Amino acid sequence: MTKAIELAKVSAKGGFHLLWGLLVSTIISAVGSIIIANLLGPDNYGLYAIALTAPNLISIFRDMGIASALVKYSAQYKAENNVAKMKSVFVSSLLFEIILGLALSILSFVLSGFLASNLNRPTIFPFIQVASLIILTGAIVNVASAAFTGMEKMHLNSIMIVIQSVVKTGIVIALVLLGFGSFGAVTGFTIALLITAIAGFLLVWTIYRPLIQQTKSKLEFLSTIKTMLKYGLPLSISTIVGGFLTQFLTYILAIYVTSNATIGNYSVAANFIILINFFAMPINTMMFPAFSKLDYNKDKDSLRIVYQYSVKYSALVVVPVSALVITLAQPAIGTIFQNRYTEAPLFLALLSISYLLSALGSLSENNLITGQGYTTFNLKMTLLGVAIGFPLGFVLISQFGVIGLIITTFSISLPGLLIGLRFIKKQFEVSIDWISSAKILLSAAVASVPTYIMVSTLPLSNLMLLIIGVIVFSTIFVVSTLLTRTLNAADIVNLRQIIQGLGPFQKPLLSLLNILEKFMKIIQADPR
Repeated sequence: MTKAIELAKVSAKGGFHLLWGLLVSTIISAVGSIIIANLLGPDNYGLYAIALTAPNLISIFRDMGIASALVKYSAQYKAENNVAKMKSVFVSSLLFEIILGLALSILSFVLSGFLASNLNRPTIFPFIQVASLIILTGAIVNVASAAFTGMEKMHLNSIMIVIQSVVKTGIVIALVLLGFGSFGAVTGFTIALLITAIAGFLLVWTIYRPLIQQTKSKLEFLSTIKTMLKYGLPLSISTIVGGFLTQFLTYILAIYVTSNATIGNYSVAANFIILINFFAMPINTMMFPAFSKLDYNKDKDSLRIVYQYSVKYSALVVVPVSALVITLAQPAIGTIFQNRYTEAPLFLALLSISYLLSALGSLSENNLITGQGYTTFNLKMTLLGVAIGFPLGFVLISQFGVIGLIITTFSISLPGLLIGLRFIKKQFEVSIDWISSAKILLSAAVASVPTYIMVSTLPLSNLMLLIIGVIVFSTIFVVSTLLTRTLNAADIVNLRQIIQGLGPFQKPLLSLLNILEKFMKIIQADPR
């Protein structure tokens, strides 16, 4: 338990540093997205989203699993204090990503006319030419982010993503206001990622410069990349195939949904999912290095504890946030966009459903399996999803458009999740706490129903409905989790230990836990 708590402390600290970066960048990006969406309108905003589709499709062939390998081996070699290996994996990863990223950027530029024609929008070929640079710059950002995660320097990652959100918001809005429209938005996005890549490289250099100076060992590029590819290639194939499927579905959407406004509504809904990712991403990111440090053959008990609590505590955060977004999708979209994006609330509610699967371990499952080295299993599950996704997506999107895309995406993830739970049970002799997961989902449902009825019937403005809805939902959810004993005294003890090391935020969080504990004693008091 002690080792598990120590790992949780490190993960919580890293997750917290990523959280504040996401908080700042999310606020900036959200404000920027709202302004840009209003300035461009549904039609041009849809073109902006479509123009980035082709470069994003090509960029999935760039990584080859190197970033995941960099996270794993950085965390592993850091624990072993192997400076030479740490230096080698970083430099090799950076060189590999730059070389491949540059080649694919050139390919995207050359094929821009062909890609634009196949998207049934030949006039956007200059958009794609400009956006081709994001393949290379994204490679550098990718390596920097992986290096920060593996070395547990998430505050630097936060600085990098904040820089990106600030620069992107400022440049895109400026170019749109100057009359460049969708082309200005694409150009601004590309410039912002270039500046972020430069900033990321400079930040990551602050970590690795002492290591490079400390050891004079020869860089063994080929052997290092070979080792990293052996681990990361199955993940890479998973990423390529899965990413290709995602982009293929988006491609099919652009062909069968001829209304740019509908795609603009979908893009607005997808941007709102940032609200959920704001909580889910730090958890998902920090679990990988945590599980990479554990050896199942030596740390069975620690692995079991870390896995079960990671599922429970992540679900306690992500499930209510997801349910809240589903419940208040209409007033949330209406508050910001009035009646301009009428289809977005339905799309947002449907997109949020998949995050409820965090109660089944969706945020921890792959991190445990890949962290323990079973990357081939991950590949098999991806291939299963692809086998389902290609025919299902083609049929549903051609018939139901955006809703068909959302249903397909959800359908792809569910079989792999369930099979993964069975694999974890068999391979590691560990399972999620099903009772706790059921209680969390029940509490979210209990809070959602009366909140939805209230916001659907009260004759108030969208803003007032949103505020009242958040208060009502949060109150009912907290009371419900305490009444069902989903959160108990042992959890309070664990959480007190986990949040240690969060600096100035430790005190207010401890005060919040103290209040919750007092409330818990009142509600859970034995009447006898």
